[in-house]
Amino acid sequence: MKIAIIGAGSIGGYLGGMLAHAGYDVSLLARGPHLQAIRAKGLRVQGVNGLDVTVQPKASDDPAALGRQDLLIVSVKAPALPALAPRLAPMLGPDTAILTAMNGIPYWYFHNLAGPLQGRQLTSVDPDGTIWRSLPPAQVIGGVVRLPSSVPEPGMVRALSPANLLIGELDGSSSPRIQRIAEALTKAGIQAPIRKDIRQDVWVKLLGNMAFSSCSVLTGGTQAEIATHPGMRAVLTAMMYEAQAVAQQLGIQFETSVEQRVAEGGKVALHKPSMLQDWEAGRPMEIESIIGVVPELAGMLGLATPTIDTILAVLRVKAALQKI
Repeated sequence: MKIAIIGAGSIGGYLGGMLAHAGYDVSLLARGPHLQAIRAKGLRVQGVNGLDVTVQPKASDDPAALGRQDLLIVSVKAPALPALAPRLAPMLGPDTAILTAMNGIPYWYFHNLAGPLQGRQLTSVDPDGTIWRSLPPAQVIGGVVRLPSSVPEPGMVRALSPANLLIGELDGSSSPRIQRIAEALTKAGIQAPIRKDIRQDVWVKLLGNMAFSSCSVLTGGTQAEIATHPGMRAVLTAMMYEAQAVAQQLGIQFETSVEQRVAEGGKVALHKPSMLQDWEAGRPMEIESIIGVVPELAGMLGLATPTIDTILAVLRVKAALQKI
């Protein structure tokens, strides 16, 4: 199996590094000093239980140089994907599987989903349909990644806990291709349970990510700091209730209450959500795929999201004024 990682940052780099360490034919699409360091010294991968290995995968910033693949694991930040997706054509064949391991509601959400919104495209995520056309949803496997990780220096990735990558066919089947992918990931030390409803997992992660990420950027506080502040806890709770109502209209059910989600998020004492890390580093933030998409979905369903709308407006202005 030829596997390419599209976006070899902290998450993609760790997944690709572990797959390469397990003996798979791995290519990394990367850029800048990170790419230069990987080419010069290899990719150093650190993880739990003393893991510290260096691998030598192929690496390039040119998709054509890496060639056609059996599997693409797409782990770039959402703002980068519309411009990048058309460039991936040389890596795609008719049978290439596309596993999306990204934050937020994915562009393919309504593909092959029964109901009145079947086939609808999300302008907040894919403004002009470029991603949908370039990365055909029919070839997609959904993914939800849980992996706190970082890039301490160019050419190195570090995971703070075992990697967990939930994967699922969009129609809920357990196809031969997803079984092969799960086997490869498991062999590489990555937990990869096959899920019957990957959209459910998307929403479970999104609910907390949407509220904590946006409020962390606006306040500069960690999850624990904002969750334990009475005023901010009220904002977090209101945002989650609004998003939960949208999800429930789409057939999603939650086992954990909103109040429990806020409390659990607040237990992560020093954790800065990835959006806050991007803000502090001057990188583009995933505002639309994580937050902006919720009001878009609400509009389709005739629901109101006043708290989310307010937070989103302030966050957009903050990003625009800082040109991020």
